[in-house]
Amino acid sequence: YLLKTQVQPEKVLYISSQNASTIFPAFANRLEYSKEEKKIVITLHNLQKNDSDIYVCAGVLKNSSFLSVSRSGTMMLIKEVEQTDCSNSSWGIYGLTIVVVLLFSALICCTLYRVNMKKYFQKRKPNAVYEDMSCSSRRNTFIRT
Repeated sequence: YLLKTQVQPEKVLYISSQNASTIFPAFANRLEYSKEEKKIVITLHNLQKNDSDIYVCAGVLKNSSFLSVSRSGTMMLIKEVEQTDCSNSSWGIYGLTIVVVLLFSALICCTLYRVNMKKYFQKRKPNAVYEDMSCSSRRNTFIRT
């Protein structure tokens, strides 16, 4: 037998010497076990707060109706954990990251526009003034009356 002993005493699992087993209703669909020679491994799933207790193994002696309980048990204290929906908070982080990247990009664009980077990449011409002093070009500039 696997028994709950303290808070709410009840039977959890019974395995006979012929390997017939009985899982009691409170643990139906929440208990799995495997047996290898004299060793039994029990796994409980979907634990609930009221599963908190001290669990002990007990055996029925041959030609007796008394249970022989092991000296030590296993104490299980189940604590309710608040489930958080990570998907909502992760969308908020993604959105905030996108907004920050867009604002940073806009800041860079405004800065480059203000500085007018175009003039830094153009070929600079030397400061020279050219004036055509030929006669043909002067003819057109005279005012005739």
